[in-house]
Amino acid sequence: MSEDDSSTHHERRSWFDRISSALSGEPSTREDLVELLRDAQSDGLIEGDTLRMMEGAIAVSDMTVGDVMISRSQMVSLPAEARFLDLMKMVVESGHSRFPVHGEDRDEIVGVLLAKDLLRGVVSDDGSATIHELLRPALLVPASKRLDLLLREFRQSRNHMAIVIDEHGGVGGLITIEDVLEQIVGEIDDEHDDAQDPDALIAAQADGQFVVDALTPIADFNERFSADFDDDEYDTIGGLVTAAIGHLPEAGEELSLGRFVFRVAGADARRVHAFHVGVHGEA
Repeated sequence: MSEDDSSTHHERRSWFDRISSALSGEPSTREDLVELLRDAQSDGLIEGDTLRMMEGAIAVSDMTVGDVMISRSQMVSLPAEARFLDLMKMVVESGHSRFPVHGEDRDEIVGVLLAKDLLRGVVSDDGSATIHELLRPALLVPASKRLDLLLREFRQSRNHMAIVIDEHGGVGGLITIEDVLEQIVGEIDDEHDDAQDPDALIAAQADGQFVVDALTPIADFNERFSADFDDDEYDTIGGLVTAAIGHLPEAGEELSLGRFVFRVAGADARRVHAFHVGVHGEA
């Protein structure tokens, strides 16, 4: 074994010893575990994307359905007594694949309709006479349910959608398995989502500054501002600035990098969301 290999082996053993100690023996906190994982990423033992997913998986156990659900006002639900043609129009316009179906009272959820089931019902020669024959049972969950428990229930029941019931027994919103998984792996786009406009991640303000989404790729930031930030280690401007600060910053924290001043405009316990960016030499 070469000297370099021996050094790398020692570093790996040291890290594994630390995480083993954290996971067994004396009690440890999740914050300690996250700190160890971030050290591992800094040492090159895991990739940045892997770190983000591991942090997301840890955070999910502290989150509830109410934290990420789609509110009732944003739900697309279908009336059970509507004509098949009207239902088809609503399905096509929404671009979704699953829909809560309600009775006369919108709090009366009678089932869930899959777009593919509706299509089969429309084109079949001996198709269903009413939508009720096409419905699947609705999974009802309280807003207080933990996300990790809901994910387990989704897997066991093979449901992909749940209706969220509020404290009064009415419909508070809905949540899908995609909403839960996005807390772990990040945004999941499908064929119905609009292609992301890179310019939308960087918005000029009247005072000459810019609002920059933390998920803006470093390459796009460099192109927009003729900058030369290195994107070998970090993919996004949020990852670059967070690493330079040395900890997960809070709203209001500032950092100067070259001719840019980054001020955290929004952040939560998991990540930075956006920056106010000032550029030296520009109005």
